[in-house]
Amino acid sequence: MSPRRLHLAVCAAAAANYPPIPADLTTPVHQRLAISGPNSVTVGWNTYQQLSQPCVQYGTSPDDLSSQACSTSSVTYPSSRTWSNAVTITGLKPATTYYYKIVSTNSTVDHFMSSRVAGDKTPFTISVVIDMGVYGADGYTIENNPAKRDTIPSIDPSLNHTTIGRLAQTVDDYEFVVHPGDLAYADDWIEKAHNWLDGRNAYQAILETFYNQLAPISARKPYMASPGNHEADCEEVAFAATLCPDGQKNFTDFINRFGRTMPTAFTSTSASDAARANANRARQLANPPFWYSFEYGMVHFVMIDTETDFADAPDAPGGSAGLGSGPFGTYANQQLDFLAADLASVDRTVTPWLVVGGHRPWYTTGGSGCAPCQAAFEPLLYKYGVDLAIFGHVHNSQRFTPVVNNTADPAGMTNPKAPMYIVAGGAGNIEGLSSVGTNVSYNRFAYADDFSYATVSFLDTQRLRVDFIRSDDGALLDSSILFKEHDEQFVVQ
Repeated sequence: MSPRRLHLAVCAAAAANYPPIPADLTTPVHQRLAISGPNSVTVGWNTYQQLSQPCVQYGTSPDDLSSQACSTSSVTYPSSRTWSNAVTITGLKPATTYYYKIVSTNSTVDHFMSSRVAGDKTPFTISVVIDMGVYGADGYTIENNPAKRDTIPSIDPSLNHTTIGRLAQTVDDYEFVVHPGDLAYADDWIEKAHNWLDGRNAYQAILETFYNQLAPISARKPYMASPGNHEADCEEVAFAATLCPDGQKNFTDFINRFGRTMPTAFTSTSASDAARANANRARQLANPPFWYSFEYGMVHFVMIDTETDFADAPDAPGGSAGLGSGPFGTYANQQLDFLAADLASVDRTVTPWLVVGGHRPWYTTGGSGCAPCQAAFEPLLYKYGVDLAIFGHVHNSQRFTPVVNNTADPAGMTNPKAPMYIVAGGAGNIEGLSSVGTNVSYNRFAYADDFSYATVSFLDTQRLRVDFIRSDDGALLDSSILFKEHDEQFVVQ
């Protein structure tokens, strides 16, 4: 082969699979919504140029977007081709459909439903996806049925049989999505040989492609995210952070993408002075997008960071994962102090259900639980009577009977003191599924045959239902109901 042809072959092999840049550089991409307050929603999106004043027009009719909210928040980082923009819309009526248009010469009208106020006892459902990566040339692939097409919202037909496709087909059945960690899997760029000569651009290309794929969902429904290990560095290889280019280490993209859209902690609506004081302390200690909380109807939801900022955290400097990230708090115990204050603030007469979401589980089949996570978080979850704990990291679906200190609660699913734990890590990514492996006595469901995700339905103040769904065809794999009396205003066990 001639030197010129060899050079061209090497360049072709090194070409990252970037999506095309739109002709209009103000065109919004990677659109995402977040619940940011009791009466507010934050709209986030990226553009291929910096905006001096990102703006969103909105209203309760698609033909009358007479209100407008703007900001000066348009940021980027080294190695990124895009700028991340965020605008918060305030003063919204609760549980109301709003139409919105990101201001650009090339954008369309979409819509969302504003948050339910704390204390609203209307039943609703959320979707839970974790460990979901890019689909296609740089990610995972599965067989598709080309005869099927999704129209609400419109997505690439190749995504029909992915978890994203299922979320699209059921978009009217849930009110928001929680995703506690591992989005895109950009740090697995090395898994594809065509990326080997240009990891810097391959990493960014995977991020851009994934958030384009996710946008039909995240532009319609609030998408509440927290960190996982695959957000930490440019490579999922221990001690490789020193080799990462600027902008591709220490959760940089995750911070830029979600740091200005996730909430802190809501002001308490409890009549209790102590609850209001604890909620205020939690708001001061919150550090979105790593740890934060929000309230929605009859649920108080807390997102935690299982990667950094507690003793022996796996992704922290010196941690077992060798990723050397963080800390992100201003002092060593900020996250745990936040969690204690936040959980103590929960008034069950207002929000009877208390749910915690994080990435690494400590209860899981296969013997791969996070012992430092359990030591740090489990005592607080039990003390304050958390009802449901949602995790991922292990790439399959699992459900456990309520358990504490590796012992099943004798009450089972009827008014237990211990939390019910689930793992919803089977949404689909380049690394594939994890086998169920060695089971444990308190496991009640484990599935690793196909991609899947979970939904959580808050049926009333005393009944919560968890369903596991097969992504390919929507089949119900497992269903369970947790009953809690919720007869104490403040739980301290």
